[in-house]
Amino acid sequence: MPARSFVAALLLTAAPMSLAAQTAADHVALGVGAIEAHDLRTGQAHFEAALALDSTDYAANWRAAFALLDQAEQFPDTLGSAERDSLLARAELLAQRAVLTDSLGPEGHFALAATVGRASLTKGKKERIRRAKIIRDEALRTLALDPSHDGAYHVLGRWNAEIMRLSGLSRFFAKSFLGAGIFGQASWEEAIGNLQKAVELDPDRIYHRLELARIYTDRKRYQEALDQLGRISSLPDRELLDPLYRERATALARRIGGRT
Repeated sequence: MPARSFVAALLLTAAPMSLAAQTAADHVALGVGAIEAHDLRTGQAHFEAALALDSTDYAANWRAAFALLDQAEQFPDTLGSAERDSLLARAELLAQRAVLTDSLGPEGHFALAATVGRASLTKGKKERIRRAKIIRDEALRTLALDPSHDGAYHVLGRWNAEIMRLSGLSRFFAKSFLGAGIFGQASWEEAIGNLQKAVELDPDRIYHRLELARIYTDRKRYQEALDQLGRISSLPDRELLDPLYRERATALARRIGGRT
């Protein structure tokens, strides 16, 4: 039995009979409630139950993709992990299905940009280069459908930063031999501008400020980085991974604290 079918079956057989009669939409709603309560395991189980009932349910696909992404984020990129890579591969598959189900839904395109982007961080340079256009295209498509989507600005900011972090030789290789002329459009200015826009749209999201601080650090703009990290300390934990991001912010502040 496939893993998602097993999870869904376990959820349904272990629950009262009334739960077995619930629709995909019911399970999505319950999954959203669980995620908001920071119960990732229960939320994912409900999304998988919804997909077992209707594999084309748009909300179940993109929400399950993000739940898998949250699970994968807890594994360090510095170590190989078959479990993490499996989570990312399925997240990407579900995001692709969401886009196929509803091409006009911004969250599906955002999920695809985010899952491809996150998985790319575990790949070699050549594979990152190959996937770069997908990430940018999907983030821009998200903004075309929802111009105030802070998450898409975050992805675009990080996309620019990751390209600029490549060596000059790697960028030259991408532009000259892989036909990735799009790499010439990346810049630190775009990285900063897009993350600043994400912060402007959702100033209380810790992840936005952490990534902006990382980019400021790359540019040796240490005081501006510390300003962002200082703001994080006063923000409440709102997202499931906020405690993890807060730890990373503290570590970054400690590393650059004496460089202002």
